[in-house]
Amino acid sequence: MNRYKIIVDENISYPECFEYFGNVIKVNGREISNSTLRDCDILIVRSVTKVDQELLKNTKVKFVGTATSGVEHIDQEYLIKKGIAFADAKGCNSFSVAEYVISAIAKIFYETGQEFYKKKIGIVGYGNIGKKLAKMCSALGMDVKINDPPLAKIDNSINSVPLNEILTSDIISLHVPLTFEGDDKTHNLLDENLSQLNENSILINTSRGGVVNEKKLLEIIDSLRLKIVTDVWINEPNINSQLLMKSYIATPHIAGYSLEGKILGTKMIFEKLNKFFKTNYHFDFNIYDDETITINDEFSTESFYKLMKRVYNIEKDSLAFKETLKQNSIQIAATFDELRKNYHLRKSFKDFTIITSDKKWKIILEQLRFNVQLI
Repeated sequence: MNRYKIIVDENISYPECFEYFGNVIKVNGREISNSTLRDCDILIVRSVTKVDQELLKNTKVKFVGTATSGVEHIDQEYLIKKGIAFADAKGCNSFSVAEYVISAIAKIFYETGQEFYKKKIGIVGYGNIGKKLAKMCSALGMDVKINDPPLAKIDNSINSVPLNEILTSDIISLHVPLTFEGDDKTHNLLDENLSQLNENSILINTSRGGVVNEKKLLEIIDSLRLKIVTDVWINEPNINSQLLMKSYIATPHIAGYSLEGKILGTKMIFEKLNKFFKTNYHFDFNIYDDETITINDEFSTESFYKLMKRVYNIEKDSLAFKETLKQNSIQIAATFDELRKNYHLRKSFKDFTIITSDKKWKIILEQLRFNVQLI
C-alpha cells in the first residue's frame, strides 16, 4: 500500500496507530489550515477544526475522520460533492458523558441534602448518551422522563414527553446535536422557556453551547437559585466568563474525556480507515488497569458521593477551570485549550471493581457498569 500523508489533531489519543497507513504529522487542531493540508491524503480531526470547502479546496484529501460523536464541524454535503470519504466516531464517548452527569448529580445532591429516590430527571435527547444516562438514573431510583421528538417520529415505542413538561423536572440534562434548521432544530432550544424552570432545579449541558441561550440563562440563574452544570460553551474557547462564574460546576468541554472514550474514538476511525483501504491492521492501544475499591457503608447519597469522588473527582476539574476567572478573556481562552490538551484522562466506571457486603450496592452499581464482588 502507498505511504499516505496523514494530518492528525495532536490531541487525539494514540495518533501513532495511524502510522500503519502512512506518515503521521500531528498538528494543533485549531491551527489546521488549507496550507497545512498541502499534499495531505488523510485528515483526522476533532471538534475544534471546521472542515469545509475553505479548508479542503485544492487539496488531495481523500478521507476525513473525526474522532468525535458530534459532526456539526463537518460540512458533509461538501465532502459528498467532492467524493471525499467520511467517518465519525458516533457514540465513542457516550458512557463517559453519562458518567460525568452522574458524578455531577451526586455532588450536588450530597451538598444540598437531596436523595435520588423519586427525583424527576428530564433527559432531552435519547440517543447514545441519553439512553445510557436514563438507565443509570433509573438504577438510582430516579423518575426518568424523555424528550426526543425526532426519535419518537420513527420509533413508536419512545414515550417522548413535551419539552415544557421536561422543564419542570428537578434535573434537566441536555444530550442533543446542535442543529439550525427544521421543525426540531436545537439551536436555542432553551431560550425564553428557561423561565419555566423550577426554583432550585439543576440544568446540565454537555451537548453543545448553542443549545442554550446563555444570555437568557444568566438572567434567571440567581432569581431561580439554579444549579448549573456547564461543560459546553458558545464560541469555545472564547467563553462567557460570567456563565463560568455562575455555574455550580464548570468544565472545559471534557465530559467525554475518559480513557475509554478517547481510545474508542481513535479505534473507530482506525477501523473505518481499514475498511476504506481494504486492509486488516490490528488496533492494540487499549490497555489500562482495573482498580479495586472496598465499600463498608450502606448505600446512601453520602456514601454514593464518596464513591463517585474516588472514581471521578468532578470538583477538581471544576475548580481548576474556575481558576481562570482570575485571568483576562484572552488568557481564559488559552487556558481552556490547555486544560483540554493536558487533561488527565479519567477511568470509566467499568474500570473499577467494588467489593461490598451490601446487595443494594451490587444491584445499583452493576447497572452503572461497575464490577461488583459481594463478600
